[in-house]
Amino acid sequence: MGSARPKPVRLAEKLRQIRIALGFSQSEMHRRLGVAEMVEFKRISDYELGNREPPLMILLQYARVAGVHMEALVDDELNLPGKLPGPIKYGDIAHAYGSRSRSKKRS
Repeated sequence: MGSARPKPVRLAEKLRQIRIALGFSQSEMHRRLGVAEMVEFKRISDYELGNREPPLMILLQYARVAGVHMEALVDDELNLPGKLPGPIKYGDIAHAYGSRSRSKKRS
């Protein structure tokens, strides 16, 4: 049997720090994350207390709302920026499926 993967020790602390720095209640954070169809509102508390680890897609939403790279959330050696939202701009990143042109079929 395999062993459990290591979990970021500071993740819960960082998620709470993001919400507080942005001035959101837990219900507002849930709304801003846009994850109502994925998780119940009470999960925000579970994530901030370290009782549950958020799924990858929810971590991505936290990173986007906070304006930070996901690495800043999961790497215990990195701190969040002093001011949130951070300086990360996602508009410069091309979406993989929207920017490709389809090649023509050859007979």
